Amino acid sequence: MNFFRGVMGGQAAGPQPSGAETIQKLCDRVASSTLLEDRRDAVRALKSLSKKYRMEVGTQAMDHLINILQTDRSDSEILGYALDTLYNIICNDEEEEQDESEDAVTPLPVSGKRKNVSMPDENAQKQADDLGAQFTDKFIQDPEHITLLLTLLEEFDFHVRWPGVKLLTALLKNQGVQVQGIVLVSPMGVSRLMDLLADSREVIRNDGLLLLQQLTKGNAAIQKIVAFENAFERLLDIITEEGSSDGGIVVEDCLLLLLNLLKNNSSNQNFFKEGSYIQRMKPWFEVGDDNSGWSAQKVTNLHLMLQLVRVMVSPVNSPGATASCQKSMYQCGLLQQLCTILMATGVPADILTETINTVSEVIRGSQVNQDYFASVNAPSNPPRPAIVVLLMSMVNERQPFVLRCAVLYCFQCFLYKNQKGQGEIVATLLPSTIDANSISAGQLLCGGLFSADSLSNWCAAVALAHALQDNLTQKEQLLRVQLATSLGKPPVSLLQQCTNILSQGDKIVRRGSKVQTRVGLLMLLCTWISNCPIAVTHFLHNQENVPFLTAQISENLGEDERLVQGLCALLLGICIYYNDNSLENYTKEKLKQLIEKRIGKENFVEKLGFITKHELYSRAAQKPQPVFPSPEQMLFDHEFTKLVKELEGVITKAVHKSTEEEKKEEEVKKTLEQHDNIVTQYKELIREQDAQIQELKEQVASMTSENEQMQTTVTQQLSQIQQHKDQYNILKLKLGKENQSQSNSQGDGSQMNGLQTEELSQLREEVEELRKQHSLLQTQLDDKDALINTLKSGASQTADGPTGGSDNTELLQELEALRSQVQSQSTEINQLKTERQDLLRKAEAGSSDTAVPSSDGSLDGAKMAELEGRLTAQTSENHRLEEEVKRLSESRAELEQQLASSTSTVAILQTEKTKLQTEVQESKKEQDDLLMLLADQDQKIHSLKQRLKELGETVEDEDDLDARDQTDDDDEEDEDED
Repeated sequence: MNFFRGVMGGQAAGPQPSGAETIQKLCDRVASSTLLEDRRDAVRALKSLSKKYRMEVGTQAMDHLINILQTDRSDSEILGYALDTLYNIICNDEEEEQDESEDAVTPLPVSGKRKNVSMPDENAQKQADDLGAQFTDKFIQDPEHITLLLTLLEEFDFHVRWPGVKLLTALLKNQGVQVQGIVLVSPMGVSRLMDLLADSREVIRNDGLLLLQQLTKGNAAIQKIVAFENAFERLLDIITEEGSSDGGIVVEDCLLLLLNLLKNNSSNQNFFKEGSYIQRMKPWFEVGDDNSGWSAQKVTNLHLMLQLVRVMVSPVNSPGATASCQKSMYQCGLLQQLCTILMATGVPADILTETINTVSEVIRGSQVNQDYFASVNAPSNPPRPAIVVLLMSMVNERQPFVLRCAVLYCFQCFLYKNQKGQGEIVATLLPSTIDANSISAGQLLCGGLFSADSLSNWCAAVALAHALQDNLTQKEQLLRVQLATSLGKPPVSLLQQCTNILSQGDKIVRRGSKVQTRVGLLMLLCTWISNCPIAVTHFLHNQENVPFLTAQISENLGEDERLVQGLCALLLGICIYYNDNSLENYTKEKLKQLIEKRIGKENFVEKLGFITKHELYSRAAQKPQPVFPSPEQMLFDHEFTKLVKELEGVITKAVHKSTEEEKKEEEVKKTLEQHDNIVTQYKELIREQDAQIQELKEQVASMTSENEQMQTTVTQQLSQIQQHKDQYNILKLKLGKENQSQSNSQGDGSQMNGLQTEELSQLREEVEELRKQHSLLQTQLDDKDALINTLKSGASQTADGPTGGSDNTELLQELEALRSQVQSQSTEINQLKTERQDLLRKAEAGSSDTAVPSSDGSLDGAKMAELEGRLTAQTSENHRLEEEVKRLSESRAELEQQLASSTSTVAILQTEKTKLQTEVQESKKEQDDLLMLLADQDQKIHSLKQRLKELGETVEDEDDLDARDQTDDDDEEDEDED
């Protein structure tokens, strides 16, 4: 232990070892000691020396420290010392040293604040950075070391987790791309780091934010993973907990991380919008009436919040995503909140400037948002539109330069793809709408256009050019604007006044700012007369304009004037390209001859190329927002660069072409236009015919569906008829069995009356006659059944209506006759019952009266007893016959009812059959008409194909298609046979 006391500050006898020797001995002790306490003390000693002897500790001890991380996982204290030592040798920032002792416990910080870098010597800082990069490369040579570090971050112990977070952050700062790649392929690597945001200890959570900032820089894949690990929800919750814009540096860290996740990442932007997180941004921008005394941290936080809004609606995003975010911001009230800050008092200048830029991009290209912005009024007396108040700042030379640029950008975004707004701005310049009692946007622009401040001239000219961008109507309307120059002189047009300023030069504009003013006016004129022949005519009507332009182009001026020469060449080229030859002295041909004589075509093209070769041209072409380091460099507008790119080539061709070439080109254009018109007509005709064919196909499909429904209905009706037929056959069989049983019972009864010969013979004859009548009735019923079957078969074979109707009438008549016969039969049965009863009475009387006296009284008594027995049997048989007759009567009644029901069903089916026949006839007629239409259509298509073939188009004949289809069918048949 004496050795460790010496290292830790105790005095030892003899000469003191050097730092390298001490570190070497400590490394040997770490590698060779078997006791955990000895290794822990050695690592703690290395930690205390790691800042002063960074090179030595890093060179000799790194491998031993990594081995400690791998082997001594069970002891959190030694892990913490090892991680702190690695952090000290890898980190490049000079931080305040913490007072630590052998027995002291590291206190828990209340917040994770970043340390201030203090390096007086830049060379020393560079050497430290190189040293940190070298140790980082050595550490990440084995990717398993990063995986080991990610595993240690799962430890909840503060002494392990916090140093691990700081160490990984330092590694990312030194070698971000390599460490990002290792973390990305590590299983659950990003998820483990996301858990840091949920740690209850603020210092770990806050340093975890710094770690995620470094991890997500420039890596879209990691940004997506972090976003889908619920990062947005957690970060917004932290911002709310910390007090939003009034919060501390933690809010700033959260906002920086959100910017990393959203900037140039369309997937995360869409996820942020779909998750309704835009709505949660609105409370950030709620400001009170008293806006004085903003802290520097609040200004920083609000500035980052505004940048976050701009990231979601940046012009570099896809138009669809930007429009969707703009709509959400308007619907949730975020745009209204930003306009409130815009019109509030006491807001710091840089926040006001960034708010103007943010509002600009929220309304850019969104008609709804632009209309709302036009309705915003400043809280003044009387109220003025926000646009007017902003333009007053733009043309005021005492306002900050960045604020004036922001107002110009806001005005440009307000007019971008907003023809309604363009019309409103131009209308404020027209004589009929000028209000002398109020200041309008047009008056401010004219005042700035002709003021003594060159920056105001340029800004007003560009703003007015945006009011004319891609709007032919407003270009023509602006020609009506008249300006009063001085008392006693007639008014001049705005176009004339602009050209007068250009031609007079130094008489009106101060020499020091001449270039910026002339560039602004030339950009305005080029935008104004481009694609507007009427404006070109007005411009050429002034006899001084063309000589002035040719003189400017032909002179050999200095570097500063080259840009003006190029713009003059562009303006003259526009006068040629969009010339309608309405002025005899300035036709296209005469202007080209003038260029060839006074300037020279090659010289003209060279001067025209000065515009795109200017160093500030490419900077302005990069993005719509006007961002310039100084007012002197404010020369080009983004939209104007697009116009130059569009016109430079066509003007060059127009100048080099001769009259004959132009005539030929015009003829070719006319011919192409005619061909295009013919082709367009054919295309429209084909589209119409395709639409007709499609309509006919739909009609055929509809009719086919209706026909199938009809077939289904007919099938159902035939099924019902078959069911009725089966029921009728069952009833018929039942009636036949009853008749047969009745006949058998009557035959048995006649035999039982053998003794009463005459009476029983008469009764037998009557019963036989009744049986014959029953047989006759059965025959008639069979005939009626055959007739009904005939009717049914006729209905299924779609027989004619009148014939079916007469058959039904005959059936009804015969059924009525059958009913009459059944009734007469019932009457006869009743008569038979009466006669049978009389016969029984007679038989009983005759048996008592005709008895012959005999000497043998017992014989007579036996005969009498036998006769009485027979009579009794006959009586019971008669009762049974009565029951049978009664039952037969009931069966006949049921049969009559069923026959009536069948008759009604047959009538209904006949009616439905007639209706179906009518519909079938109509369907056949419609199909015939459709076939006629298809035949006409085929004829038209054939004629059109012939025309297309004559025009040289490749058309595939139906015969080729049929042959191909036939080949395919043959192939399929061969496959089926195989």
